[in-house]
Amino acid sequence: MEARFPRLSVEKEFAQAIGRAETAGQTGQQAFYNALSKPENRYLVRQMCWVFTIQGLETYLIQPRDSGDFDRLVEAIRPQPSPMDMDVIVGVRGPIAPPEMCNGLMVPIVAFDQIYSFDRDALIKAIPCPEKTKPEAFKPAAEEVFDRIMQMTDNAGATDDHRALNYLAMRYPVIYAKAAEEFARDFSLTGLEVRPSPLS
Repeated sequence: MEARFPRLSVEKEFAQAIGRAETAGQTGQQAFYNALSKPENRYLVRQMCWVFTIQGLETYLIQPRDSGDFDRLVEAIRPQPSPMDMDVIVGVRGPIAPPEMCNGLMVPIVAFDQIYSFDRDALIKAIPCPEKTKPEAFKPAAEEVFDRIMQMTDNAGATDDHRALNYLAMRYPVIYAKAAEEFARDFSLTGLEVRPSPLS
């Protein structure tokens, strides 16, 4: 998740807000986060454009469906970002953004209901280890399954297949347990495939 200035006028207003703040000893990212976190600068949060990137590609512009959710966008910035940081957006995909919305960036708009921000290691640690599996064997299995899902080149959550995989990665620990079980039987993970259920 990345906050950007849609227009030069917003960038100048933000520079004034930073100029009024005490930023000694802060990195640029920390000062940016702290400025947007202040209630008196909430109007700037509403004016920013919020870009969701997937594997380094600008994929969506994010907007809250509820105006009270701008705080969630600020929380997703992180004062000390890491390459392992991840964000999950749950929302409704809308039309392509007009060029004036975010300084010429024309990608689909997603109106979000929920944002989950975490890092990869925290997610892996939160996955419950099955009773019959040793933690030292389960962690690498969970990491491999999760990384395979994240590395799918075109997974922007735009298709039913991708949404199903993303849901499983975040909310269905059984897939990690099954992978660990199969690794213990000397099988390897060669790919991930989504098939329609005969029950649907």
